[in-house]
Amino acid sequence: MSAVVSSAGFADAPGGTDNPLLEHLGICLVETGPGRAVFEMEVQPRHLNRQRCLQGGVVATLLDAAGGYAGLAADGGALGHAVTVTLTISYLAKVRAGRLRAIGQVTKAGRSLYFASAELIGEDGECIATAQGAFKRSPPSQEA
Repeated sequence: MSAVVSSAGFADAPGGTDNPLLEHLGICLVETGPGRAVFEMEVQPRHLNRQRCLQGGVVATLLDAAGGYAGLAADGGALGHAVTVTLTISYLAKVRAGRLRAIGQVTKAGRSLYFASAELIGEDGECIATAQGAFKRSPPSQEA
């Protein structure tokens, strides 16, 4: 396992978020390192679908964030920006409650494009879903 890098300088670090969707969903960045990012979330009633299971879009958001941020931490520098080019998800199990952990890992990286895999793990250690994606680094926004 790679050395853990402090998330204090990351835009989505607790107490300094600039990602309103992740904040709204209660998704927190808890660990970063070269080529790796980990997010956690406590399942709440607002995250459930009509069948009272975790909504697939929330699963996708967790996996997308983990895979995307893993590539931004890959060079050990300041967090930049990226867009998702592709994201393929396999939903493996249902979950209704508990703490979830999304772990993203870069599998291959170039100058602007990188590939990552991610898995969503339940409190009991069961794999809920997996994803593979391609992400493109982009320059920081100049919005004020």
